[in-house]
Amino acid sequence: MNPLRSLILAAAGSDTVRRVVTGAPATRGVVDRFIAGETVTDALAVVTRLAEDGLYVTLDHLGEHTEDVQQAEEAVQACLGLLDRLHSEGLSVRAEVSLKLSAIGLGLDEKLALDNAYRVCAAAEQCATTVTLDMEEYDSVDATLRVHAELRRTWPWVGAVLQSYLKRTEADAVALAQPDSRVRLCKGAYAAGAGVAHPGGHEVDLSYVRAANTLLAGDGYPMFATHDPRLIPLLRERVHWYGRKQGTYEYQMLYGVRPDEQRRLAAEGETVRVYVPFGRNSYGYLMRRLAERPANLAFFLRSLASRS
Repeated sequence: MNPLRSLILAAAGSDTVRRVVTGAPATRGVVDRFIAGETVTDALAVVTRLAEDGLYVTLDHLGEHTEDVQQAEEAVQACLGLLDRLHSEGLSVRAEVSLKLSAIGLGLDEKLALDNAYRVCAAAEQCATTVTLDMEEYDSVDATLRVHAELRRTWPWVGAVLQSYLKRTEADAVALAQPDSRVRLCKGAYAAGAGVAHPGGHEVDLSYVRAANTLLAGDGYPMFATHDPRLIPLLRERVHWYGRKQGTYEYQMLYGVRPDEQRRLAAEGETVRVYVPFGRNSYGYLMRRLAERPANLAFFLRSLASRS
């Protein structure tokens, strides 16, 4: 693994660094550029603004690795409340929910997480929107895909996420490229051993393109999550090669990262969905985004310098 990436991921576990990054006035403003705020009201204001630019949204209520059943229930209730607000304010046509299974009990019991995810998906159906299950650390991949498969028995539209830094991803893409499937393909922002992860960025990029080809050749709906200025033109060429029409796939980008590119693609008729995190637990999310690509760290530091 890249030494800088390892350092950033190690910092993600440091309470001292967390207090500096999220609490200092100079850094707080930078965090706010990547996080929509702490409340549902904050998040929906961002959804409204992005929708005016022709963009779609997937909302992530930040929180993961719950330690007891009560915390898991609180996370479920937060998702249900979010869905209710999306529906009541007429935003469900533009926004879906991203769900981390670790937030709703996966670390406690897989059946508990499945039951809780079932409740969220049932509410999403009633609110006329969708849910995508976020992918997390390597040791939760199999459990996440099992829960995903069970949910798809009732709701084929439940989305999955594949991470191209993992060696298994191309095979997983083959399995998931099914009718009505929705698959977000990203590079990945977690640490994993050499036996299961590609060793460097070039190999991760090649894995991404192979998985993208598999998804485009399949019968599902690929969702390409990347800001990489090299990959986006390549993906557009592959879309053309496979005869995909606009609306049968989408691009996804993070809130606060390359917003001009998001609007440019949308203006060209592409479906572009912005991943919008909100909530009080912003630190872990932010550090993974910095670890994902050196360019993200450089962007963060430039933003920080401009506010100092």
